[in-house]
Parts: sequence; structure tokens; C-alpha cells
Amino acid sequence: MCTSEGALVLRPAGYDDPQVQLLVEAVQQEYVVRYGGRDAMEVDPGEVLPPRGLLLLAELDGRAVGCGAWRVHDAGTVEVKRMYVAPAARRRGVADRVLAALEQSARTAGHRRVVLNTGDRQPEALALYARAGYTPVAGYGVYADAPGAVFLGKSLELDREGGA
Repeated sequence: MCTSEGALVLRPAGYDDPQVQLLVEAVQQEYVVRYGGRDAMEVDPGEVLPPRGLLLLAELDGRAVGCGAWRVHDAGTVEVKRMYVAPAARRRGVADRVLAALEQSARTAGHRRVVLNTGDRQPEALALYARAGYTPVAGYGVYADAPGAVFLGKSLELDREGGA
């Protein structure tokens, strides 16, 4: 899957891609600023490679500016991970495009639902997910009972009009 619109290109990448690693470290540093520590949830690099998942790298004018991934959560459900857009590229629709592409690829792979967790100190992320139709779901994983953790999800099944 490789899509582009204007100068924005989304391409599959491995978790070990040097550009992905720089973005993952940037998001970790943002967690340190917002929450006082790094994200404790590990991502196995193999979990975000097809057919078990997908990691997309967003490039704007040839520069890596964002990323996002999904991995199988349980039967029929994927979890979105490592959504991030560099500050200089924010408010340009990059996150919306990455999230939509992740959802479409998960749907194409036969998954019916998507879940994710974020935090209450990330209003930009909460707004993104609200725009995309995510609603609260039960907590899970290492942050299931963590104060400030926000768990969201949505159906990937197509409605009668052909939209999700």
C-alpha cells in the first residue's frame, strides 16, 4: 500500500526503519513531557508487519513526518499503535490520512473492529479519534486501570451506504 496526495506519501515500513525509530523516539519524548515517563507498552517489530499488522510511514516532501501502525489485538480486532506526527507537520491532515489508511488496510485484511489507547493529556489525539468516530471501550493491557488512560474503539464493518 502506497498512497499519495500532493506531497504526502504513506508507505509501509518496518519498525526497525531508521526513520520510524526517530519518530518513535520523538513520541516517547513527548510522553516524557506530558506524562513524566516513556510508554511502557512494548511493540514487537513482527506484530506490525503483514499479515499480522501494518506500519505506515508518512513522508511530506520526502521527509518522514509521521507514522502509525496496527497489530492484531484479538480475533477480528486490531489495535492502533504509535500514531505520531512531528510538530512541524501538524494541522495538515497527516494524522487523519494515516489513521484512515490504517483502518482501510485492517478492514481489507478482514478485521471488523479497531481499538486503541491514548491519554487524557493528548487533546489533539482525542480530537482526531472523535472526528474519526471512535467511542469509549473497556480498558485493556498494561494501562487498563491507569489514571488518565483513555480507551477508544470503532467498528470497521461497512454500513449499508458503503462507509465505515
